[in-house]
Amino acid sequence: MATEQDDKEVDDLIDPISELPGFEETESRIAVLGHPIHAMSVAFPVALTFCVLGADMLYWWTGDAFWARAALWAAGTGFLFGMLAGLSGTAELLLVSGIRARAPAWTHFIIAVTLLALLGANWGYRLYGYEQAVLPYGLMLSGLCVLVVSFTGWHGGKLVFDYRLGTSKGS
Repeated sequence: MATEQDDKEVDDLIDPISELPGFEETESRIAVLGHPIHAMSVAFPVALTFCVLGADMLYWWTGDAFWARAALWAAGTGFLFGMLAGLSGTAELLLVSGIRARAPAWTHFIIAVTLLALLGANWGYRLYGYEQAVLPYGLMLSGLCVLVVSFTGWHGGKLVFDYRLGTSKGS
């Protein structure tokens, strides 16, 4: 049973960041017809990261060079699309004060940059000898990339769904 003391304690908890100018300004500035480019573009590198792991596992299971080649292409395409998504996300972070004011946005940014480094390393490792690169280190890199992309994707989704960052306020 809640008491008046509990209600008063809840009222006393005020987010000091919310007092900053621009805190409520969280609408996307990098958008097409109100649709944030970052939110639209992250689906490609996320999906391709999972595809690299899938292709690596299929190569391990079948030994068919097609899957090693597919993993190479998925790794490279995922990295390049990730760079594009990262550019739009970085622009949002730097241009929108309401996004920049929140620590979770910076955490998401740091994890995403780490992911881009891992995706680039995964692609670069495969460029010269994609079949030899799969086992064991390519597979381990792919698994690590899937873990990091899952974490950064969850964290980015939390920013949108819990904090409403980058979304239109509507009319």
